[in-house]
Amino acid sequence: MKKTIVVVGGGFAGIEFVKKMANNEHYQVILVDVNNYNFFPPLIYQVSTGFMEPSAISYPFRKILRKKKNVRFRLGELKSVVPEEQKIVLSNGELHYDILVMATGTESNFFGNKNIEQNSLPMKTISDALSLRNTILTRLDRATRFEEREERKKLLSFVIAGAGPTGVELSGILAEMRASIMRKDYPELSQEDLGDIFLIDGNDAVLAVMSKDAQQYSEKKLRQYGIEIKLNTLVKDFKDETVYLSDGTEIPSKNLIWAAGVKAKQFEGFNAECIGPGGRMKTNAYNLVEGYDNIYALGDCAIMFTDENYPKGHPQLAQPAIQQAKNLTENLSRDKDRWKPFKYKDKGSLAIIGRNKSVLDFPDQKHSMKGFFAWLIWIFVHIMGLVNFKNRVRTFFNWIGYYIFKDQSFRMIIKPSRRDKSKDA
Repeated sequence: MKKTIVVVGGGFAGIEFVKKMANNEHYQVILVDVNNYNFFPPLIYQVSTGFMEPSAISYPFRKILRKKKNVRFRLGELKSVVPEEQKIVLSNGELHYDILVMATGTESNFFGNKNIEQNSLPMKTISDALSLRNTILTRLDRATRFEEREERKKLLSFVIAGAGPTGVELSGILAEMRASIMRKDYPELSQEDLGDIFLIDGNDAVLAVMSKDAQQYSEKKLRQYGIEIKLNTLVKDFKDETVYLSDGTEIPSKNLIWAAGVKAKQFEGFNAECIGPGGRMKTNAYNLVEGYDNIYALGDCAIMFTDENYPKGHPQLAQPAIQQAKNLTENLSRDKDRWKPFKYKDKGSLAIIGRNKSVLDFPDQKHSMKGFFAWLIWIFVHIMGLVNFKNRVRTFFNWIGYYIFKDQSFRMIIKPSRRDKSKDA
């Protein structure tokens, strides 16, 4: 009989695992996800600023899996795991497994600050991106109705917490919008009305995981955009339309965008001993979760200490997740005595700052590339990272249009209408 593999999470690791296990006659695979679509997180900031439509970076799971004979999809939210019964409990039922693969990724980490959690704008999901897009466009329109410059500036000042790739890319694209699109679309607003963009980080450099050369170039270009950068500084609180920083600075703003940290999602049923730093599940060299013989963890939700080049665990990026998924599928297709331990092969790091401006670190971190050619590589890598050909073509033409005209047409405020609850069935 075929063994049943349940894969929870359809991100980089989950979808790669499922695609590699497709049509394997020894296994029946069930993919579980809270959404019915896969999406490409590195480009979510472009959806949030109206430079891309959500469908350009997302694709329905059922269409992806249409020709995979041994794969099924289950829409549902994981609530708990019952290892002794080899089952998982979902928001809409239960599933039994022979092998469980956890690929649940991460969620925003607000470090216990309830004000920030309730009032800030996170950047993790398509829903977050659409919410941010609606917020930006709504506040721009609202600012045209205020006479007081202080109120306008508070509406249109943006504080971005976290100067990693997401924070750098988002601050750069907001600066480009401020310099061109906002001035064209909102003639009622002067340049002074458009507010400031602040980039805040607790490290001593932007893009802390990249090389010194990449960090210095990125900071220089961001400052040229007019972005105010505060390093070695934390966001301590956000209340009363004010962002409070650890150095005592208070920034009047209605907009705190949170890109400052992530943590692995937590689920009931796992032994506390298998949970490591950042809530990630501790695994051996084969991605087997400590304390279990049939539960594996991949990608951002896993932490492995056996790779000699990464003794503190692998970075929470797309490539480690994809490579772990490939390694596990190959191992599951072999006899146990032929399994190979996972070794991460670094393929380098990329971040975009703005039009024609990007940074690329090669795998050895000793050599880097900056500017236009790094930007072309960034475009190629991200287009090829999209899940299907149609999305790649659509995204390519979107970017060509923006490059030529410095404009895009996806700046619509689209909010779901509220039904009268008394009429609900």
